[in-house]
Amino acid sequence: MKSHVIVGRGAAASKTALLLAGDGERVRMVSRTGGGPDHPLVDKVAADATDTDRLTELTEGADTLFTTAAPPYHRWPEQFPILSASLLGAARRTGAAYVMLGNLYGYGPVNGPITPDLPLAATGPKGRARARVWEEAAASGVKVTEVRAAQFYGAGAFSVFSLMVQRQVLDGRLALVPQELDVPHSYSAIGDTARTLVAASRDEQAYGRAWHVPTSTLSVRELAGRLAALAGAPEPRMEELTERDLTLLAFTEPFWAELHEVLTMPGRPFVVDYSETEKVLGVSATPVDDVLAEVLSR
Repeated sequence: MKSHVIVGRGAAASKTALLLAGDGERVRMVSRTGGGPDHPLVDKVAADATDTDRLTELTEGADTLFTTAAPPYHRWPEQFPILSASLLGAARRTGAAYVMLGNLYGYGPVNGPITPDLPLAATGPKGRARARVWEEAAASGVKVTEVRAAQFYGAGAFSVFSLMVQRQVLDGRLALVPQELDVPHSYSAIGDTARTLVAASRDEQAYGRAWHVPTSTLSVRELAGRLAALAGAPEPRMEELTERDLTLLAFTEPFWAELHEVLTMPGRPFVVDYSETEKVLGVSATPVDDVLAEVLSR
């Protein structure tokens, strides 16, 4: 029986664990709180993943080490190197294949569709932190791949859409959004993210390079409208948060200041090319209404 370790306990980690366990494979989930889904093949352990010795002990004998974990958003530049060094160290010591969940920040601003072979040209601190995590892993000699997701949506997602649009739309309240309302933007469903992680872990062709999670591309206003229509809610009321708004909000919570770096270029679509994932790994994007229907069923 194959066995795996997943560092993290969020929606992507939990969905990945359930997919693996559903195929009869053992999973150990590692997080500070010891959280995760209930399943007879899922073992939940409370541990600090930056403790390399402890993480190595928990990973010993596993076929794959997955990570979906990330430090607090405003602490990425300081804390990501510590976390990633521990994860990489555990993979190196145990010989486990290493599958990383990343995002698209490392590319920096891009003209046209974002393909996985583009250079990691980000200059901001969060983008460079993400890029360095992959660059160091890729150069380590460890058997490693990275699955890069766009903004999450779907059941259990933690993102700008889930936090600042989804609940507001369902409650009939005004949604204030830190992105342009009518410019196409790619979104990755939580379920598709998990399916891509699992598919990449099982395909020898996947290692040594990065893959994009399949996405659906539509404006945030369109996505909000689809959600409202499915829920029978009123037409969404939405306004865009300006750079000035974010600057003022940053005085109340450091999260807001961090959004300046990752805002897309004004007027330009943010479109992800995932054709290689579909062709090689066999993972396609779930229809938008199916993803939103799962949100409403929770």
